[in-house]
Amino acid sequence: MAKFNPFQFLQEVRAETAKVTWPSRRETLVTTGMVFVFVTLATIFFFIVDQVIRVGLTAFLNLLR
Repeated sequence: MAKFNPFQFLQEVRAETAKVTWPSRRETLVTTGMVFVFVTLATIFFFIVDQVIRVGLTAFLNLLR
């Protein structure tokens, strides 16, 4: 088993971090905005589907009475 050298590990982490292409502030804001928009759309969609299923199931159960 190889020996673990924490200083070498930190140097490697720093070297790998330097290779990362970080998004700009504008890219971050745009993608965050898109996430909020899609979450809102998904919430509205699932709310509507839930209401349709509830109304349909309630009507079906009332027919069985």
